[in-house]
Amino acid sequence: MVLVPVAKLEQVCADTFARIGSTPEEALRVARSLIGANLTGHDSHGVIRVPRYVDWVKSGDITPNQTVAVLVDTPSLAVVDGRYGFGQTVAPEAVRIGVAKARDAGLSAVALRDAGHIGRIGEWAEMAAAEGLVSIHFVTASGSILVAPFGARERRLSTAPFCVGVPREGQEPVILDFATSIVAEGKVMVASQGGKKLPEGALIGPDGEFSTDPAMLYGPYEPEGPRDSTRGRGAIRAFGEHKGSGLAFMCEILGGSLTGAKATGPGRRFCNGMFSIYVDPKRVDPEQVFDADVTRYIAYFKSAEPAKGVDEVLTPGEPERRMREERTRNGVPLTEATWNSICAKAREVGAGVPAL
Repeated sequence: MVLVPVAKLEQVCADTFARIGSTPEEALRVARSLIGANLTGHDSHGVIRVPRYVDWVKSGDITPNQTVAVLVDTPSLAVVDGRYGFGQTVAPEAVRIGVAKARDAGLSAVALRDAGHIGRIGEWAEMAAAEGLVSIHFVTASGSILVAPFGARERRLSTAPFCVGVPREGQEPVILDFATSIVAEGKVMVASQGGKKLPEGALIGPDGEFSTDPAMLYGPYEPEGPRDSTRGRGAIRAFGEHKGSGLAFMCEILGGSLTGAKATGPGRRFCNGMFSIYVDPKRVDPEQVFDADVTRYIAYFKSAEPAKGVDEVLTPGEPERRMREERTRNGVPLTEATWNSICAKAREVGAGVPAL
């Protein structure tokens, strides 16, 4: 394990993206977004994805320096096309559109289609919460067939993230953000590079037996080589049995079919689709009960007696905030395989690699 200071990690990642065609502003934005995922403890959506992003640009699956095209524009609804740009560029543009409309109308919805990988969805809920808005996000990764539905041993779903953000006055927002699979695909990637092992039963093989071996998803791989999920014969399992599988199904329909990104399936180009709803609580709650009652309920929720072996009951977003503070101060821990793969890809495109 290596501990990489945030500034040095930002340097190598931003330089790498600049070398493959992004403007300096976009390169830095993508780098900071990925590092932000690591800082919150979501290593699956962090800098481990740098090599894959570079490969996607080289293959034409991501086009640098895109802006969204607005296809439908009403006072409360927009449909926007990400044009396969970096998700860290086009997703915040979609959020800003939704925020502006919710400010005017009290309620808005934005359908984002054909975006490059948009990273940690909680980042976009945090962006809306910073503007005082509640937001709900249904996401699919079209073309990314990774997850077996409940009762199945074959892949039919993407990891289909779901996210809700709730603002709080003068305090950190409440952010619920999770893949509807037992683990995100990136966590399988992390495990395959010597990181945190997968929980029992996270994967299922073609024989229907549960597994924790990343090779079930990727097939044979080298420690610092690429991970290709199309080579594996197994699948990630949906979380929560029929309930998680059902929520994943709805994320595919709303994030994919409704947005125009299309629900995942064979032969599709990878893209993220996201259907987002934005609510201004001040318009819903003229008596200003909302924030005070959220505060009351959080205290009540956290007052529950912890189970055996648990120190404290936490609300959504608390673990991420604590991890961000610790890693910002001490650096980002990466497995040697992950750090080496980032450095190798940086050198491949002519970017500098800082000494640790």
